[in-house]
Amino acid sequence: MSASPTIVLIHGAFADSASWAPVTRLLLDEGYTVRVPAVPNRSLLGDAEYIRSVVEHIDGPVILAGHSYGGAVITVAGVAENVVGLVYVSGYALEEGESLGQLQGGFPDSDLAQHLVYTPFPVDGAEDGTDVSVEISAFPDVFAAGVSRETTEVLAVSQRPLTALAFGEAAPVAAWKTKPAWGIVSSADHTINPDVERFGYQRAGLRSVIELDAPHLVMQSHPAEVAKVITDAIAELG
Repeated sequence: MSASPTIVLIHGAFADSASWAPVTRLLLDEGYTVRVPAVPNRSLLGDAEYIRSVVEHIDGPVILAGHSYGGAVITVAGVAENVVGLVYVSGYALEEGESLGQLQGGFPDSDLAQHLVYTPFPVDGAEDGTDVSVEISAFPDVFAAGVSRETTEVLAVSQRPLTALAFGEAAPVAAWKTKPAWGIVSSADHTINPDVERFGYQRAGLRSVIELDAPHLVMQSHPAEVAKVITDAIAELG
């Protein structure tokens, strides 16, 4: 590539752009151009369409890194023409025609399943929607074990919920079929069964996969390692 790609970091469910802050800081310090958009977390198709629009307004090549549900988002949004690579971080690498629920349903539940909270919210001209979040008291251990308690307590009360709708929507495309991709498995993940991550990555034929003894929120607990996977991918593309 004639230019280093812009790195676009996509957060997942129960988190927001701030979840990427330690990695963002490292990448900026290394001189990379970084964008960390807020994902609406309203529907897989709508979120992917929004992120694709963000990507397509960036001049030059883009590498997408998606955490957790953000992995499903980049699987769809990553077909944008200027996306040159994908990095899955403790994420869902969906197959074309597959939903989050279908992928997860093939494996034993993680600890998250018993600590979810379902809250209705109004939708104009339709039945109420349902927001899904994590019990505040369980958040530090289930979502971010290994991250300082002070940090996880703040993250727990500033969650960005995911609508129940997003779990059932099928991915219309799978960008990893045409774009090179890399992956990180969090082997101490209590939010997504690590075997879900491993299976998705293996099926997608990712160029390389590393395993970290890390919680689901690996960007907070192991930011240097996560940043290195992204920059190594850029070097390989270059």
